[in-house]
Amino acid sequence: MRLWPRSLLGQMLLAVAAVLLIAQAISAALLWQAAEARREASVLNAAAFAFIVRGEPRSEGDGRWRGEGRRRHLIDRFTRPLRIARTDSFAPLPGDEIDPERAEALRAVVEDQGMAVAELIVVERPIARDPYILDRPRLYRRLVAGDGEPRRVLVAALKRSDGEGWMIARVPIPPRQRGVIGSILLQTLVIYILLVGLHFLLLRRITRPLAALTERTEAFARTQSPDGQLTPDGPHDVRRLIAAHNAMEARIAALLDEKDVMLGAIGHDLKTPLSALRVRIESVEDEGERAKMAATIEDITRSLDDILSLARVGRASEPPERVDLAALAAAVVEEFEDMGDPVTLGQTTRMALPVHITWLRRALRNLIANAVRYAGGAEVALLREGDRAILRVDDKGPGIPEGRIAEMTEPFTRGEASRNRETGGAGLGLTLARAIAEQHGGELALANRAAGGLRAEIRLPLAAGTMPGADRKDAA
Repeated sequence: MRLWPRSLLGQMLLAVAAVLLIAQAISAALLWQAAEARREASVLNAAAFAFIVRGEPRSEGDGRWRGEGRRRHLIDRFTRPLRIARTDSFAPLPGDEIDPERAEALRAVVEDQGMAVAELIVVERPIARDPYILDRPRLYRRLVAGDGEPRRVLVAALKRSDGEGWMIARVPIPPRQRGVIGSILLQTLVIYILLVGLHFLLLRRITRPLAALTERTEAFARTQSPDGQLTPDGPHDVRRLIAAHNAMEARIAALLDEKDVMLGAIGHDLKTPLSALRVRIESVEDEGERAKMAATIEDITRSLDDILSLARVGRASEPPERVDLAALAAAVVEEFEDMGDPVTLGQTTRMALPVHITWLRRALRNLIANAVRYAGGAEVALLREGDRAILRVDDKGPGIPEGRIAEMTEPFTRGEASRNRETGGAGLGLTLARAIAEQHGGELALANRAAGGLRAEIRLPLAAGTMPGADRKDAA
């Protein structure tokens, strides 16, 4: 399962959502921490209020109670201290949680108000385990009423330096604020709707013309036709990009048209004098010399045909036609058999694909001709491997040195150094086969066989939309 989306829109939205989630999580943690700090301060202030105000009442003019009014408003209805209890001795009950940190904090508050503290013990226990509260049923019912959540009580026992006995203050510990998380979740939802929605609209305005431009570029790569150019749309930068791409398409198409015109002129200007030479050599009396001259002219003509064919690959004037590849392979093999070449047809699988029949037949002929020339024979097969159709040509020749396999598909590269057509040709056969395979959205693969010889494969995709000019349903 892919979690990271491929599109720019999906990646940007996911990034925004992830950052927002992290920010809201940090915000929630900070708010929760602040709420817990306020809750703790409220409990300690209530205990200090009980000791200072209720423990030993003073006159209104006593300066030590100047903070009384300020402290009262810090004590909410959940943390109002209970009546001070006095006892000669104090000992925590079994299971009490003695809290020295709270004791130090509470000591600092009461000593700041001028109360001398000899000893201070702070414990926390469930309300249901506190003897003082259990002895007072009405107080117990009032404290445990509410949402039913188990309540706890802070018990602080203080012994003054200038007095005898202990003062015991009890402060109900308020429940944790549930509304904090709910408000954060609601806030996150609202922010997600506004922020992610706004980003979606903005990114959609950018990515929609970019997606159209991508499809247009792919179509132009297949057809090299300037028809169907896009109308600039989207933000200013994207509109400029589309306009520049349209201008580039028009320029490329014009250059390709000029190239075709030039190649046609070259072919005509060269083939005409070659044809005239072919006629003139008939007057040569020496038959051997005449045959050599005719072979040279034929060699030049075939090389010229190969060069012109290589230059025109990808500029087919006709759309691809749906053909049975098995029948096409059998027809090409039959041509070589008719000429007496040892070419056999091996395993085949019936597959129909939209292809440029003339070009694909030319590529297969080149591979078989190479095998016949260098290895003395070939075996042709048509297989299906995953989502690809494989036109395979095997031979039992010497193969190709591993270090030269990649360069053998470059123009004018041959397996042996001579330029004799009988031993190697002009070195354009594999180059032309590779160009034709790529024209069909595939590739040419060369590899030495473990049993000896060379394996050449034209691998054509069966997926939709990979053939130049092919209907997407036909290419499926």
